[in-house]
Amino acid sequence: MGFQCGIVGLPNVGKSTIFNALTAMKVPAESFPFCTIEPNLGRVPVPDRRLQRLAELVAPEKITPTTMDFVDVAGLVKGAHLGEGLGNQFLGHLRNMDALAHIVRCFEDPDVAHIDAEVRPAADAAIVNLELILADLQTVQKRLDKLTKLAKVGQKDAGREASALEVVKAGLESGKPARLLPTWNELKDAATELNLLTAKPLLYVANVAEHDTNGDGPLAREVRELAAGEQVPLVVISGKVEAELSELDSADREMFMVEMGISESGLDKLIHAGYRLLGLITFYTTVGPELRAWTIPAGWRAPKAAGRIHTDMERGFIKAEVLPFTELDRLGAESAARQAGLLRMEGKEYVIQDGDIVRFRFNV
Repeated sequence: MGFQCGIVGLPNVGKSTIFNALTAMKVPAESFPFCTIEPNLGRVPVPDRRLQRLAELVAPEKITPTTMDFVDVAGLVKGAHLGEGLGNQFLGHLRNMDALAHIVRCFEDPDVAHIDAEVRPAADAAIVNLELILADLQTVQKRLDKLTKLAKVGQKDAGREASALEVVKAGLESGKPARLLPTWNELKDAATELNLLTAKPLLYVANVAEHDTNGDGPLAREVRELAAGEQVPLVVISGKVEAELSELDSADREMFMVEMGISESGLDKLIHAGYRLLGLITFYTTVGPELRAWTIPAGWRAPKAAGRIHTDMERGFIKAEVLPFTELDRLGAESAARQAGLLRMEGKEYVIQDGDIVRFRFNV
């Protein structure tokens, strides 16, 4: 289990092209608006060099990586929160996402229509951001209307929740996403069940021309400044280059990346940025013939991590035998690590670390 990332943006910014490249799927990606009608879901294995190295050392019969889900919805336009274009019917699909990747067009191409006469990355991003804010305003107002009725019949907590949501509403009305409100940490508990779109962790993806894979051009710089101002990550991807890479085998892909001066694929960059954004880590288990990677939020204790595998393991947790990946990688064999006394027995208070190789002991 990894995490779910919703892909948003204006029509014709390259969302479906990037989705296809990342997921190796073949959904329509045409040069006209609204070629995406139904939401597209793609599940991809998370690239993990540690998992590959562990496979070399352990030689398992089966290797199971953790995964990432991408959901590509129709491009949002002005009035999407009211149902303009195809936006409103798809906003609901984004509310269950762990994070949002906002793709912004940073390339010129006369063969790919733009919703306006010219490509203006910052202005284009502002349209989508405003629609998300307006959609959240509708959600908050509906909840406030319900809380007013509950307060009248004596619901004790309704007034407290309403007060918090009034602050959120005022912030949204001022044009600020919920996550950027100064007091959001104090307010978010009141809004948790609302799944506000603008409260979700967000990163910008600058979809650049194939000659600007580093994002040094003036269009990409607009998005770089926008991301810096909001203190969110920026990932630079050339959808056209990624589409070409997705058609190549591994050897040709590596050669092409060297020729293009690309050190990391777009999928790798996006997933790594998403992991950092959400504070995720990976641990590993080797049970029977299977080597498996698991994704959890940083800070989880051993019993809760065991529960990611099976709830019975959390309930019956006894101990966790832990070996850091770095030590196994250095010594080359678990037997050598055991002889060196590097396998540790940890209890219920142990916090799982990124790269831990864990065997859970539990009562059934």
